[in-house]
Amino acid sequence: MSQSTRIETFGVEQIPDNQRGATPIDLFRLIFGGANTFATAVLGSFPVLFGLSFQAGVWAIILGVAVGGVILAPMGLFGALNGTNNAVSSGAHFGVHGRIVGSFLSLLTAVAFFSLSVWSSGDALVGGAKRLIGLPETNLTLGLAYGLFAVLVLVVCIYGFRFMLWVNKIAVWASSLLFLLGLFAFAGPFDAGYAGAVSFEQPGFWAAFIGAALLAMSNPVSFGAFLGDWSRYIPRHTPKRRIMLAVLAAQVGTLIPFLFGLCTATLVATQTPQYIEANNYVGGLLAISPTWFFLPVCLIAVIGGMSTGTTALYGTGLDMSSLFPRLMSRAAATLLIGVVAIAFIFIGRFSFNLVQSVSTFAVLIVTCTSPWMVIMILGLIVRRGFYHPDDLQVFTRGERGGRYWFQHGWNWRGLGAWIPSAAVGLCFVNLPGQFVGPMGELAGGIDVSLPITLSMAAMLYLALLHLFPEPASVYGSAGPRWIRLKSDAAPALNDARIA
Repeated sequence: MSQSTRIETFGVEQIPDNQRGATPIDLFRLIFGGANTFATAVLGSFPVLFGLSFQAGVWAIILGVAVGGVILAPMGLFGALNGTNNAVSSGAHFGVHGRIVGSFLSLLTAVAFFSLSVWSSGDALVGGAKRLIGLPETNLTLGLAYGLFAVLVLVVCIYGFRFMLWVNKIAVWASSLLFLLGLFAFAGPFDAGYAGAVSFEQPGFWAAFIGAALLAMSNPVSFGAFLGDWSRYIPRHTPKRRIMLAVLAAQVGTLIPFLFGLCTATLVATQTPQYIEANNYVGGLLAISPTWFFLPVCLIAVIGGMSTGTTALYGTGLDMSSLFPRLMSRAAATLLIGVVAIAFIFIGRFSFNLVQSVSTFAVLIVTCTSPWMVIMILGLIVRRGFYHPDDLQVFTRGERGGRYWFQHGWNWRGLGAWIPSAAVGLCFVNLPGQFVGPMGELAGGIDVSLPITLSMAAMLYLALLHLFPEPASVYGSAGPRWIRLKSDAAPALNDARIA
């Protein structure tokens, strides 16, 4: 049996060194494959929806992707260092019980982005088939499209990492070629001088520009909790710069679907402005597409839906199995969460029309995830990349003790920085017509939630580490960077009691 089609048996336990044969190139494929989809193209259309010109939209996207990519890059190191996913690795900074925060952030993010992926891809597939072969766009055909995507994604995720990697190897090249083909399809009528509705001199320009940049930034940030799911198969001695360069290169690659969405959105705004007014980019794209491009649209929908869905749902099953290790294997947890997510997709789409609500939910999750990422990265720097991987597995094995036990399994330095930072960040969210926090209007309508929550998390965490130094046992022989050393030891793992 091929390794790609053999069901993966590893959960969140540390991957043995002899089983870690992935490379940074594999990590690149998985990240890029998961973002090289219609969902990213839709994000690329937002500068036009906000009224920006084409050139302002390009700079907003580049700024958002660059800043988000720099924040995301170090998150790929934890998997290689510890041989497990990022939620388990977060136990080093939040405590072996406090790592539950990362697990549930991963769970909520995965369900939200899996749902959005299935909805956008299903709608694009049925819309393209309607124009191509006259397929009626009914609840039945939409339901069949959603069900097809969801089941295919679930099967890939159950088989695990190797099969997912094989799917993404195909998806990276196929989606990229189809998006580039799309640029040729629309090159004739495209006008790089598209002026938009909001000029640089108008007072609403900076609110629109920053809002578009933050939406672009949310795409790389949304991967933060998941990178360890894939990088745990990379050998621990792989140079750190290669892993971070793979993450950054994948984000640079997402400029392909981002710019596809931006370019085509300017055409939709010019040729069929009613779709922009209705915030229906996918419908407008299908309306202006030449007939010969409908088949590539359908292929992008299928391939993109598979890529995004697998990268989201795989991590969900992995995390759920880690929270209930005695009850569920990784495959069983993936199946359970997949069935729940599929039910959520159908109920939300046909009973409550929750598409807009889930997109808002996704933005709020990113606002909560970003300070968690900052704390993880600062912890990595302070500890000079030194971890005790076996002690991170205490919770999974039902034990107590170890270097990361802190106060009964909770590290209030990390939690004390994350809780207020996430709460304040939510207060500054400004999504007009969807969610505006109690302080969302203080910046003149500009959404400043991410900059505030990121900077607050960094300052609080470093301050808490200074005021309440961590035990010396969590550091290597070189000691901490920036922080004074506390000279008391944590209980050894060999003294742990079975819970």
